[in-house]
Amino acid sequence: MKNKNESIEQTDTKSLLCSGLTEVSKKIHEDNRDKGFWDSDREIGTLLMLVTSELAEALEADRKGNYCGKIKREELDGKDFPAWFEKNVKDTFEDEMADTVIRILDICGAMDIDLEWHINQKLKYNRTRAHKHSKAY
Repeated sequence: MKNKNESIEQTDTKSLLCSGLTEVSKKIHEDNRDKGFWDSDREIGTLLMLVTSELAEALEADRKGNYCGKIKREELDGKDFPAWFEKNVKDTFEDEMADTVIRILDICGAMDIDLEWHINQKLKYNRTRAHKHSKAY
């Protein structure tokens, strides 16, 4: 017979949202290392400010109404990808949000953080908390 905690753990694990990020973070870090971004030691404060700068760029894209919206995948077929990307996606809100996540995943890959596990634990914990975590917002 399973104990109560095992049953809860299995149910919660099935309903958690995050999977695959740890492997993705390793690949992103490998790509960025190959492109030379990690040729020398990087200071954590600088890395975190680069994440912040991407969020600031997302804010500016929003202020300018620069969104790429939903692009049909078939629009890409047979086109020069870099030119297509620069015309349709580059510097949009969605592009800057992607840059933000890529930077976060790169840091996690560099620091060997199992982000998937940490996110799932945080989601599980947050489900036990009060409405708005007992805060106004």
